Amino acid sequence: MQVAIHAGAHRTDDGRLLACLRDNAEALRACGTNVPEPESYHRKLRDLIQTAQQSALPPDTRAAMAEVTGTDEHTARLVLDNPGFFGTPKMAVGDARFYPAADIRLACFQQIFAPDGIELFLGLRNPAALLPALVPDTPFSSVGDLLRGADPLDLRWSEMIARLRSALPDIPVTVWCNEDTPLIWTRLLRAMAGIDETVPLSGEFSLLREILTETGLARFDAFVERRTGLGDAQKARVVAAFLEKVADPEAVEEEIDVPGWDGGTVAQLSALYDTDVAEIAEMEGVRMIRP
Repeated sequence: MQVAIHAGAHRTDDGRLLACLRDNAEALRACGTNVPEPESYHRKLRDLIQTAQQSALPPDTRAAMAEVTGTDEHTARLVLDNPGFFGTPKMAVGDARFYPAADIRLACFQQIFAPDGIELFLGLRNPAALLPALVPDTPFSSVGDLLRGADPLDLRWSEMIARLRSALPDIPVTVWCNEDTPLIWTRLLRAMAGIDETVPLSGEFSLLREILTETGLARFDAFVERRTGLGDAQKARVVAAFLEKVADPEAVEEEIDVPGWDGGTVAQLSALYDTDVAEIAEMEGVRMIRP
């Protein structure tokens, strides 16, 4: 069995990907893919990871997870989602690194599901936007407190991915930029579910309903209704065209206001992020989904 874990990051898709997959749960189960309700396994998985960090896991661990997730002998792929898998929001940054406990927790996850194949899915986000978005979900009152003295310019997603690849080279990693999500939505759904574009999915354009203007959405729906049989690549081009022309500015433009940061700081963080993403895309064992 293949086990796909969508581990966030925090404040990326905010559960929308899993919600859409859950809406297709019955059809996906017919394809051998099980997408259980997160509430069925979050606590059990958390407890097992804590146990694995302290002692040996009980021999019935995998069977226990199969029971709570409703996984049976017909399941070829299990999709799990937990934005807090690598830690709480306050643990998202530490020692000038993203998710310093990520490699340890992923190793525990591998123990839980031995001998299944594990795949990691992770959405990335520009640190300039991510760091201030994390603060309200932590005990901290500012980005400076969250960073605990670290320089935000030192943070690299590539360091985290390289750490995971070094510690667990047999676990393939799929990443994408959260900023690209509207353009690659369908491809993300299919990649996580382990299906190709011949399998129909409902909600392929659900994210657009939060982004397009009311008039733009009506035009989009009418356009797609007249053009059945579009492939994923064609759909992506249509989505890109409508986002360019009729996106709601309030839904797509992020205002970044961090005390002590100026426009130069945001621009520098954004440029470093672009370079970082390009480096990740070249890493062995990493699949980068891009428009």
